[in-house]
Amino acid sequence: MPSSKLNRLSRWGSAALALSLVPGCMSSPKTAGGTAEAVAWKSQPSESRQDPSPVSSDDLGVELAQAAPKDEEAAPAKPAPATAGAPVMAQEMRRESKRAEAMAVAAGAAAQAPAPPMRTPPPPPPHGGAQLQPAEPPSQGNSFTQHAANAFTEAATDRFSTFAVDVDTASYAVSRRYLNQGALPPHAAVRVEEFVNYFKYRYTPPEQGAFTVHLEGAPSPFNANRQFVRVGVQGKVVSRSQRKPAHLVFLVDTSGSMNQQDKLPLAKEAMKVAVKNLNENDTVALVTYAGSTRDVLSPTPATDLERIFKAIDSLESGGGTAMGSGMEMAYRHAVKKVSGNVVSRVVVLTDGDANIGPNVSPDAMLNSIQGFVKEGVTLSAIGFGMGNYRDDLMEKLADKGNGNCFYIDSYKEAKKVFETQLTGTLEVIAKDVKVQVEFNPKVVRSYRLVGYENRDIADKDFRDDKVDAGEIGAGHSVTALYEVELTGEKAPLGTVRIRAKAPNGTEAAEQAFPFEQRMLRASLDTASPDFRFALAVAATADVLRGSPSAQGWNLATVQKLAEGSTDGNADREEFVKLVTRARGLLGNAVARDGR
Repeated sequence: MPSSKLNRLSRWGSAALALSLVPGCMSSPKTAGGTAEAVAWKSQPSESRQDPSPVSSDDLGVELAQAAPKDEEAAPAKPAPATAGAPVMAQEMRRESKRAEAMAVAAGAAAQAPAPPMRTPPPPPPHGGAQLQPAEPPSQGNSFTQHAANAFTEAATDRFSTFAVDVDTASYAVSRRYLNQGALPPHAAVRVEEFVNYFKYRYTPPEQGAFTVHLEGAPSPFNANRQFVRVGVQGKVVSRSQRKPAHLVFLVDTSGSMNQQDKLPLAKEAMKVAVKNLNENDTVALVTYAGSTRDVLSPTPATDLERIFKAIDSLESGGGTAMGSGMEMAYRHAVKKVSGNVVSRVVVLTDGDANIGPNVSPDAMLNSIQGFVKEGVTLSAIGFGMGNYRDDLMEKLADKGNGNCFYIDSYKEAKKVFETQLTGTLEVIAKDVKVQVEFNPKVVRSYRLVGYENRDIADKDFRDDKVDAGEIGAGHSVTALYEVELTGEKAPLGTVRIRAKAPNGTEAAEQAFPFEQRMLRASLDTASPDFRFALAVAATADVLRGSPSAQGWNLATVQKLAEGSTDGNADREEFVKLVTRARGLLGNAVARDGR
């Protein structure tokens, strides 16, 4: 063999050994089939940026591979051909000689190589309200569905705006986590309605019926020629002692991807919070799924805390993610308890990373449970963690399962979902709830609904009771804001109609509420604190998602609006701090992009 080839081979061997000494550089390559599966699973458009997480050793290996010169990357390394008939001993001696040479070169290379980032050991499980500070995995795998923001519509062309209600709050909690860790959330992660509906508003509950409507409007702080109007829907309040008995089936993801401090350990704590706040007539069952499904706990009285907690504590992560088969088992448990007098609900706790099972696509999995949904089983989809969080799947589960979607990033949030809001989380007071606003073209020149893009319903389907819509839980409120341009005519702005079914009903009832001129305030200062705060939240979300209609909006104005309407509420005060962080991050983003 020519000496030049031997020298090149020696250099290749030295480099390979040097890389092997750097942790993370000898990760097993993915098979072609595995890569195809990962790409195929990401069927929804997704977006992620400004990852707040530390780089893992696996990612370090990928970065090193990507940093290789293109000509070397394109040419595969050729193994040294074996010499025909060479004695085995001679080959071994040559190998030892080259190994010694490579070790010497590698030692120098390793000494100059930068050390990989160190993983922070995960903290102990949360107790007593302690906030989690998990070691964050990379977030490139987080998956969100992109929805284009609503554009302005001429009222003379189309005076109807129709949408399904949404009481989900996952988007706000996910975005809060990004901001708290020093990064802007991906545009697709921000859904305006879930920001606005995260907060409690002081709407008067209905004296009779399932809900009432509160209407208000005031001038825009961003454009002197426009107004904002708010449609607030308040559900009837049901006390803990008055609510129906509940049968909960916890469906817990125990796959290997849940082996993070902010995933399975936090999910265990969340379940314990829920169980401690159940009533004596409630029951609990527990099903897990990983490589296979497991029936961990048969229906057990909620008062038997020792048995339930022992079952919860026994859960460990490991294996694949057979969400489809686990979902079917949980629903089979739940449907046995369905009746007009019992709330039967499946509570899914997962990072959403379902990639193994007989039903691997979200649509196939959801189709398999539609029969149970029609029989009255409801669902709560509870998301955990970052790095492979499937927000798109969680949202779809909640929509198709006649339920709600939350994201839990701390013990505090677990208490909010499973203690403070438990009755509303469990008991549906109205289903297939649709809202239709009919604007008066003589008064409203144009309008746009801020958010609710993925809850849009065709105007013709408003009175089609076969068309699925959203659900409202006991005590829940739903708030929607419109940005409008008025003509100056002094007449009612339009009519707000709500159509909904009883929890076990098949026919919907409809109510209408006129939007009178007297409901418009002369200035923002004279508007209610609830209106001002809801506007501040909606405007912040519109900016964070990059809405074209929010270009040029000043978050300093938004922050001042929010600061003046917190009324001492802890959640609202936390939001003001998030706006401060968002302002700084947006400023940095503008500076980086040179705009």
